[in-house]
Amino acid sequence: MSQHLSARTTLSFYRYVLLPEPQAMVDTLRAAWAPLGVLGRIYVAAEGINAQLSLPSSNIDAFLLQLQSMFPDMPIKTALEEPNEAFLKLTIKVRDKLVGDGLSDDSFDTTRVGRHLDAASFHQAMDQGTAVVVDMRNQYESEVGHFRGALLPKANTFRDALPEVLEQLRGREEDKILLYCTGGIRCEKASAWLIHNGFKDVNQLHGGIIAYARQVALDQVPSRFAGKNFVFDHRRGERVTAEVIARCHQCEQPYDGHTNCRFEGCNRLFIQCASCADEFSGCCSRLCQEVRLKPRAEQIAIQHEWEERQGKNKHWRLTRLPPSVERSSL
Repeated sequence: MSQHLSARTTLSFYRYVLLPEPQAMVDTLRAAWAPLGVLGRIYVAAEGINAQLSLPSSNIDAFLLQLQSMFPDMPIKTALEEPNEAFLKLTIKVRDKLVGDGLSDDSFDTTRVGRHLDAASFHQAMDQGTAVVVDMRNQYESEVGHFRGALLPKANTFRDALPEVLEQLRGREEDKILLYCTGGIRCEKASAWLIHNGFKDVNQLHGGIIAYARQVALDQVPSRFAGKNFVFDHRRGERVTAEVIARCHQCEQPYDGHTNCRFEGCNRLFIQCASCADEFSGCCSRLCQEVRLKPRAEQIAIQHEWEERQGKNKHWRLTRLPPSVERSSL
């Protein structure tokens, strides 16, 4: 059996740390990890590293030894589920920032972050009367899973979520703020930004939803997070509880599986049940279904027209498409 098909372990980790030569670090990581069968998406910036990856379980000890030699005491999060095909290739890139936040880091203290809370402490804080729980993820992530009663930004990017959250929290600077995200990295920057903007009691779920789900399972306490934890690989989600809190975007029946529109010129990320996938041929609308059958040249021309009409905003494909709305009305 090949390394690619053997049992694999899926990991994620990040660290904000000064890396003066990001490209040199990329070269070092690729040389060290490729021979171990590592697949995944790793971003390196002058401010640190952010990684989601998988590798053959038989190589995990060698990998962790290498990782800790480069980044001592790196906290590691293991996926809630253990798929064999989370990632299809190894991608290691230099980025300006680990997470696109649109902030000028030299304008505030990025090291002054919120208090890190484990699952039990997070539960206790949630029960305090003035506490407000804030989901720092994108709308399409929170749609399939979130903490009950949390503030859920409508934004489709972290860059847009930050000002939205700041505006919605205005007037609550003295209240307890409880942030959470997938693995914790977005909360690091968000908590520092809120503190900079005058919030006095900022806290964050340590290790994010991934660590939380493992902790509540270990402690045998009910999860207050309902549904799926969206993940950025081919799985599109890990189930935390059996509840299905989302609905198919076309028929409105309970369903929480994300897919991309089969018309490549659209590629919209949306929720589609099996019945609608059959009815719409995997497309997000009747129009995309029809366009997908046209000659390739016509498909490309239509794609260019849509991009012009949307102001070349690549994030429009992530927005919810109500069943009654066809592409032609966008």
